[in-house]
Amino acid sequence: MRCVTCNSNLIGATYVAFPCPICGETIYRCKRCRRLSNPYVCPKCGFEGP
Repeated sequence: MRCVTCNSNLIGATYVAFPCPICGETIYRCKRCRRLSNPYVCPKCGFEGP
């Protein structure tokens, strides 16, 4: 798995996974991008979130 924001490899418990609020696609984000509130885009529907 890779972070949808920075494309880094996700290993162990250093990431979160949650469904896209629009289409339900699972979005993976690393701890760093979540902490910095970097924006992300759902790869399936294009929804943009903080």
